[in-house]
Amino acid sequence: MPVKKAAKKPAKKVVKKAVAKKPVKKVAKKKVVAKKKTARKPNPAFMRPMQVDEMLGAVVGMKPIPRTEITKKLWDYIKKNKLQDTVNKRMINADDNLKAVFGGKKQVSMFEMTKLVSKHMK
Repeated sequence: MPVKKAAKKPAKKVVKKAVAKKPVKKVAKKKVVAKKKTARKPNPAFMRPMQVDEMLGAVVGMKPIPRTEITKKLWDYIKKNKLQDTVNKRMINADDNLKAVFGGKKQVSMFEMTKLVSKHMK
């Protein structure tokens, strides 16, 4: 029996369909409304006047002042008397007035200083 060869099928023609382009919507730019900047309100807990004891009062004064002002006056005192360590600026060398505030320590770090000073405020 003779084997029949399969008849060749003609190649399919690829017909490209025209794809309709969708019209692009133009987006209008949104107008940016400028917000009014309000003044930054300080935290009332920081601004509340604190009473200092006698040891800290010898450095910053005896009248009640906010915690932020106490820190400023303390740094003014340190810089005026050149108590900041020349090699390691993070360390504060205590004089007689500050030694009482720092609990008898000769030298404290500036981060430890805030913790020690807070014990002398009411």
